[in-house]
Amino acid sequence: MKKIYLIIAILYLFGCSSKPAAVSPGAEPETEITSVTLNAEQIKNGGIGTAIPEMRSIQSRLRVTGIIDVPPQNLVSISFPMGGFLKSSKLLPGMRVVKGEVLGVMEDAQYIELQQNFLLAQNKLSLTEQEFNRQKELNLSKASSDKIFQQAESNFQEQKIQIRALSEKLKILGVDPGKLDEKNLSRSLNLLSPINGFVSAVNVNIGKYVNPSDVLFELVNPDDIHLNLSVFEKDLPFISIGQKVVTWTNDRPNLKHPAEIILISHNIRENRTAEVHCHFEDYDKSLFPGMYMNAEIAVQQANSLSVPEAAIIRWQGKHYVFEEILPGQFEKIEVNPGKTSDGFTSLDLTETEPWMGKKIVIKGAFLLLSKMMNTEEE
Repeated sequence: MKKIYLIIAILYLFGCSSKPAAVSPGAEPETEITSVTLNAEQIKNGGIGTAIPEMRSIQSRLRVTGIIDVPPQNLVSISFPMGGFLKSSKLLPGMRVVKGEVLGVMEDAQYIELQQNFLLAQNKLSLTEQEFNRQKELNLSKASSDKIFQQAESNFQEQKIQIRALSEKLKILGVDPGKLDEKNLSRSLNLLSPINGFVSAVNVNIGKYVNPSDVLFELVNPDDIHLNLSVFEKDLPFISIGQKVVTWTNDRPNLKHPAEIILISHNIRENRTAEVHCHFEDYDKSLFPGMYMNAEIAVQQANSLSVPEAAIIRWQGKHYVFEEILPGQFEKIEVNPGKTSDGFTSLDLTETEPWMGKKIVIKGAFLLLSKMMNTEEE
């Protein structure tokens, strides 16, 4: 029905109404009509407009996919150096934590033993230091032998080394050696968060014994969370650091997350893609590591001869434009369109010079095609 209305409108616009001519037997088939002529009134009523093709830098969109990733330095696995039993913890995946916050409380008899050894070593240090000073004075007056003095000196140095070693072990467990005394010995020690971030995994339950190598919790610092895109090697020449990227998730395609390319990998994987890392301009807390995302990269092409998108019409699987070769006379020309951006489409041409200065129809091209088709049927 729409086609009937369109044909009636065209006949009214151009005043064309005639019956198809009969083809006599043996006559040669008519050649394809590639031009159409309009008078000034028809051009005005049809809103025909022309413009000259121009050299433009056409920007295209490269569609890629990727996943949200976190640099290794922003992904923290929490273990306890001496192992032990997890006494308590309120952590759940997704919870936010701050640096220094208690993640859990560990309990074990060996913690008491370590604190005990440190305090005993401190007490013994005082005795070895006194003995060292006494032997030093005796040795100066030759009241004792050099061997006895050297033994006292060695005992004093060994005790200092032992205290330093025990002190460092306590620091690893989060215990301040300077504040430890016989009054605050404890079988329980706090497990503290080393970063600001959120909990990505909880791998232990209360009451479970864990070894020093076991990962209790996994934390993520979202300050440097980024998007890891997979780009085919054929598209890498069009990618550069600083390019803008628009990203979105499958479940919320209308919510866009602007990003910027910060790193391009020089390693091509087996599937002929390379990693392209992007940093979000404004990180959304609803985005989590491992989440799948889509992205479009604005790719700037070289300058090419371009016409307004409306100038190109598609007919029977081919693309055409109309050139105004004389006032009111238009010629149909087949073209091979390239990329489209901001309303302009590039023309894939081997030579651009013959096109320079041509007047191409940018308004009413479809009406010209309809008029030409109608002329063929007359």
